Amino acid sequence: MQKIKVAVDIRDLKIAKTGVKTYLEELVREFKTLDNQAVSFVFLDSFIAPYTGKNKFFKLLEHIQFFIWKQISLPLLAYFKGCNLIFCADFFVPYFAIKARTIPVLHDAFFFEYPSHYNSKWLWLFKNIGITAAKKSPFIVTPTHYTATRINFFTNIELEKIAVVYEGPKSMPFPSKSDQEILGSLFGEKYFLHVGVIEKRKNLLNLLSAFKEVQVVYPDFKLALVGQFSPKSDMDDRAQILNYIKEEGLSNQVILPGYVPDNEIIAWYRNAFLYVFPSYNEGFGIPVLEAFEHKIPVIIANNSCLPEVAGDAALSFNPNEVNEIARCMVEVIEQPELAKELIKRGTERVKLFNWKSTASQLVRIFQTAVSDK
Repeated sequence: MQKIKVAVDIRDLKIAKTGVKTYLEELVREFKTLDNQAVSFVFLDSFIAPYTGKNKFFKLLEHIQFFIWKQISLPLLAYFKGCNLIFCADFFVPYFAIKARTIPVLHDAFFFEYPSHYNSKWLWLFKNIGITAAKKSPFIVTPTHYTATRINFFTNIELEKIAVVYEGPKSMPFPSKSDQEILGSLFGEKYFLHVGVIEKRKNLLNLLSAFKEVQVVYPDFKLALVGQFSPKSDMDDRAQILNYIKEEGLSNQVILPGYVPDNEIIAWYRNAFLYVFPSYNEGFGIPVLEAFEHKIPVIIANNSCLPEVAGDAALSFNPNEVNEIARCMVEVIEQPELAKELIKRGTERVKLFNWKSTASQLVRIFQTAVSDK
């Protein structure tokens, strides 16, 4: 099989703070170890720093800059570097690639499922340029079979063309501070944990309602919602969540530390009593694996990809039923043996997911894509 040279678009490392950034960081690390006689990698980045502020005019310029990068600069750079494949982890690949094939990653189907959450012009760009370009690619990568079926449903892209490649837990650097310094007054307390961007899709209002029910019986427990509020106004749940906390008198019981850097998040995981994932919809759900890795029991919503990722290592509930969420939380509190069993299963389950395997599977897809040209 011929040696292939893969251009990896890493521009998003300057912008993303959540899933796509984790995906790119982990794969870049692994790709560097796989660079050999069969495959080599070229990591391509824009020379102009992306704009991440809120000024509408500059945001418009950033959208234009993004389009120029994807459709002109990236394919030209890949051509001059002698690459025969372009890999993009952020939904968009070039519509025209010079002497190269393209592989996009579609992490979820949220553009189709929640159109009101996106700028109408951005949505048009995604559907008419992004998806059309993806259809020209030999393969499209998705993180779960659930996501593959949703992409197939909305785009009619054949399932045979959609390659499911599982992800892994995030690599976390050793904390530079002690757990007590990081957690402050929460250190030594029993708390439920949720990690992720605080937005409507995460169903955190129902989690708060369930937590309030649990508080009636177990008032010594607290709830930590780790993550930034969504920067997108149509997705932002800030007002509803803060109002609920205030109206229900939970200000001392609900902890909102905001965005927590990688070298501190490990402390939040390993001191938690239980991880709760009540989301209405996910493309993969990396925090499930991170909770498994840090040996805390996990309960999840019984929808989207979460049962596929968690397997039998988590209790599940209907995310629309507050009493079901509360019941699962109480079950773990009142049944120590159940908590131990969930931890045991989670510890085994997470062994099935790692970024080295993800990178190796992607390389095989790249080789097939190039050889079939």
